Amino acid sequence: MAEVGWDDVTYLRKKAPKSTALKSQRAINAAQRSGAEIKTDKKFSAAQNKQSTAAKDTAKLDRETEELHHDRVSMGVAKHIQKRRSELKMTQKDLSTKINEKPQVVNDYEAGRAIPNPQIMGKLERALGIKLRGKDIGLPLHQPKK
Repeated sequence: MAEVGWDDVTYLRKKAPKSTALKSQRAINAAQRSGAEIKTDKKFSAAQNKQSTAAKDTAKLDRETEELHHDRVSMGVAKHIQKRRSELKMTQKDLSTKINEKPQVVNDYEAGRAIPNPQIMGKLERALGIKLRGKDIGLPLHQPKK
């Protein structure tokens, strides 16, 4: 092995120029003089935090077509929830606390904006004591046996 003195420096690799240095006018002129290949591609939507267009198209399609729409809580069910909650003298916040959900969830169900979730519907049925699914909507949850 060869002896290396204190003053000798060995470079293992040279740092590559930064991308800003490669794009400068000086670097472009030097590349043109030497005959190197220069790419002039225009990049559309570069360096922007945009989602792919497929998600936008599917959302637009979802809003416009009938077969791809989400079912909402019917206004009949919403009215039964409101009526029974007021009969029990509960606020929306009290009901939401009882079913362990956010107050906005109860508000959405009462306004008919919510997409029905079977678990939340079951919680509402038990808390209010009425049926909210099936044929017997609005009837007591447990009918007395004859």
